[in-house]
Amino acid sequence: MNEHSAPTPAQLGLFLAVALFWGLNWQVVKASMPAIPPFWLRGASTFLGGLGLLLMARIKGRSIRPAQGETRILCWLSLWNITLWGAFSAYGVLLLPSGRAALLAFTMPVWSVLLSVCWLRERLNSRRLMGLILGSLGVFALMAGKFSVNGVGSALMLAAAVSWAVGVVSIKRFPVRMPPYVFVGWMMTLGSLPLLLAALLFEGVSWPCPGTGPMLGFLYMTFISGMLCSWAWNYLVLKLPVAVSSLSSLLTPLIGVTGGMLILGEKPGFPEFLGAAFILGAVLCVSFRK
Repeated sequence: MNEHSAPTPAQLGLFLAVALFWGLNWQVVKASMPAIPPFWLRGASTFLGGLGLLLMARIKGRSIRPAQGETRILCWLSLWNITLWGAFSAYGVLLLPSGRAALLAFTMPVWSVLLSVCWLRERLNSRRLMGLILGSLGVFALMAGKFSVNGVGSALMLAAAVSWAVGVVSIKRFPVRMPPYVFVGWMMTLGSLPLLLAALLFEGVSWPCPGTGPMLGFLYMTFISGMLCSWAWNYLVLKLPVAVSSLSSLLTPLIGVTGGMLILGEKPGFPEFLGAAFILGAVLCVSFRK
């Protein structure tokens, strides 16, 4: 399918399911963390999800062996897309309401534009410049005020968004030839190893049995938001027009904010609504040409 082909109802339904599951993932993480430490939650679920994608590739008869010279690229991409993103976002959402964390995380398209201009020498046109201004205002609105626990959490989520942006731009700078779900499987598997090491060093193994609810959240992160959504997203990026796939940057944080209100009883205030308006406007500017 080329970029101007109309998506089928099944593809649009799959796209909406990915946006929904990824949006609700912020509430799942928030609800599971009191029982499962952050590094264990992120590291173990990501590792198992990555192994699941690689197993899918082998079942389909695909080779999962990286080509010569691609191992170093995979390690670099895994560091930014998985390790740093997972570490910063795990502790960021622990300190913040899930809706605010989702909004800050999805400033990623704004920072990827800035990095593309600096690193890939892409042109900074008026639309992208407006996106950078609006995104900066949105971050300022969410981080303004006393630098307390919320301020630390906001800084961590902003660092997560920047690390994700570095990873996205690095994928353009250092492309690999393997199929997308094999590539994502390797990134998840390799990137989760430092998280598991940090879990062993800093969180230990002597924490109480998490119970049914947190374990269901762990399984959700592993198989739904991790393995299934990662596979579906890469499939849809290849099949859907860019304008449609870019909508995830708008729908996912909106679902995250709404889910926080309905599921966790969070009550966003004026800074959240103002920040959401600026950030979603910024994503519109940088993601859509028309």
